[in-house]
Amino acid sequence: MKWEENVRKVVPYTPGEQPQREGVIKLNTNECPYPPAPGVQRKIAKLEADKMRLYPAFPEKTDLAAELAAYYHINKDQIFIGVGSDDVLSVAFMTFFQSGKPVLFPDITYSFYDVWADVYKIPYETKALDENFRIRTEDYKQPNGGVIFPNPNAPTGILMDLDKVEEIIAANRDVVVIVDEAYVDFGGVSALPLIEKYDNLLVVQTFSKSRAMAGMRIGYAMGHPKLIQYLNDVKYSVNSYTMNYTALELGVESVRDEAYFKECCGKIMKTREKAEKELAGLGFTFPKSYSNFIFASHKKIPAQVIFDKLKENDIYVRHWNKDRIENYLRITIGTDEEMEALYAALEKICG
Repeated sequence: MKWEENVRKVVPYTPGEQPQREGVIKLNTNECPYPPAPGVQRKIAKLEADKMRLYPAFPEKTDLAAELAAYYHINKDQIFIGVGSDDVLSVAFMTFFQSGKPVLFPDITYSFYDVWADVYKIPYETKALDENFRIRTEDYKQPNGGVIFPNPNAPTGILMDLDKVEEIIAANRDVVVIVDEAYVDFGGVSALPLIEKYDNLLVVQTFSKSRAMAGMRIGYAMGHPKLIQYLNDVKYSVNSYTMNYTALELGVESVRDEAYFKECCGKIMKTREKAEKELAGLGFTFPKSYSNFIFASHKKIPAQVIFDKLKENDIYVRHWNKDRIENYLRITIGTDEEMEALYAALEKICG
């Protein structure tokens, strides 16, 4: 068809499977296994239905922005709020990576980065992680159009020390450096304090993992007010009303309940510690994880075989047929009960 010649063609991001039947143990999309904070659940019953007919307030003018600013001890003009961190990162790609020079990110990382680059026609180069799946800071000390990487990285779960993060930022003062911290709450150290030192640093976080609100789609970026202003300029040139009323109201309650937030993160980290011991005993190897998942490879049995057999038992984990990681499985940390079912299934498969 002739009109197809003018269509932008890209290979889309492939998310983890979303089985819709009961009884499935879902350890493939890094969702929190626990419910949102009690205040979120109470607030749902009190939401005003009449407000649904109105456009929501701009996010930076809401109580959510104020709560986040207070929580992180920064100013409201240092926060950008979007529809999940994917939306925030997408707007950041459109806003900051426009020099025509290649953007740099790891070869093994969040697989949405190259999709956004292709969609927005941004040149990019991937830099190979070392043999231990770690970022080599020297690879990011060359002319470029911007830098982005997760810390902890995904899907490896490996945390880069803050001094190494700063080394990359300091070497790239003429471009924007984005640190994607979707998993930082599970034992990592945030680069947030560095935004006061570096006006080219954008730190991105999300409510989807540690705050158990993936279904609400709330993400945010923190950085110099000028960075935030540029992000808002682009966002409001595409869609002024990006955040819905419900998400803005419930997000406030999540931030306010710090005790519950820390409790959930603590439970996940404790379960992760036990999972590391159990998986090692079953013949798996993996890097130390600072996320809510483990990136594991079995010493004898191919990952594809384990993936398929677990799926037959209604246990879903994540597997990629990609170079260097085709023999690894990413296993989300679930409840203790879900993990016990996983160990029992793996005992049969690997025993």
